[in-house]
Amino acid sequence: MRHLIVRENDPPRGVSVATHSRDYDRGCRIPPHAHLSDQLVYASRGVMEVSAGESLWMIPPSFGLWIPARVAHEISMPGGVSMRTLYLRPSLAGLAPGCQVLHVGPLLRELIVEIVSGGRLRYNNRVECALRDLLVSQLRRASAMPTVITLPRDARAAAVARMVLANPAAPTPLKAMCSTAGVSLRTLERIFVRETGIDFEHWRRQVRLFRAIELLVAGRTVKEVAYLVGYRHPSAFVTLFRSTFATTPKAWVEALKAGR
Repeated sequence: MRHLIVRENDPPRGVSVATHSRDYDRGCRIPPHAHLSDQLVYASRGVMEVSAGESLWMIPPSFGLWIPARVAHEISMPGGVSMRTLYLRPSLAGLAPGCQVLHVGPLLRELIVEIVSGGRLRYNNRVECALRDLLVSQLRRASAMPTVITLPRDARAAAVARMVLANPAAPTPLKAMCSTAGVSLRTLERIFVRETGIDFEHWRRQVRLFRAIELLVAGRTVKEVAYLVGYRHPSAFVTLFRSTFATTPKAWVEALKAGR
């Protein structure tokens, strides 16, 4: 399937990094498109929902999504968003192939704001070259977060997935969601394993972890987060978190704030 190639934001001749700044209202959507440059999608305010193929990310302000050149993607705004995006010449940053969520620490955040305020980084300007080099260094040092969700392609399974994404803590039985989507429980399980690589309950746990990271970054306590993503006992949530990040939610948040 062909997607629109948007060229207007790519760095022109003599420029290593171009920028884009725009505020979006709740419900806005940027349709599927791709760029010829590598891209760091960052929001200084609000949460973005970004999808590429069957992969989905929720990006809160302490994170950015790295999207390599020519990767088609679309962006939705569940609430108001202040987007601040950087477009880098391909391979300038030297990051691993594929999309990835990066932690945007204090220095990287200030760099993004400074570069966006200037509009671009030119090759013939010594100060802007220094900013470019510092930006590349910070991108390479940024911690990658395992927060991608794979969506099933099957329309019925995708409908169930969207119900869970809308409210991971909802007590609605899976059988009831299957009935609404017009699919049997057994068929749904087969679809999830075939199209996401894991069974439904493992997939739902990933979604809960996905939402939990957003809430932890927003300043919620571990106990609050556990209840908000559907756990009656915080200890069960801590166990899930530790199995993925090899540390507790509290220690993870403290390390994030310290920029480690």
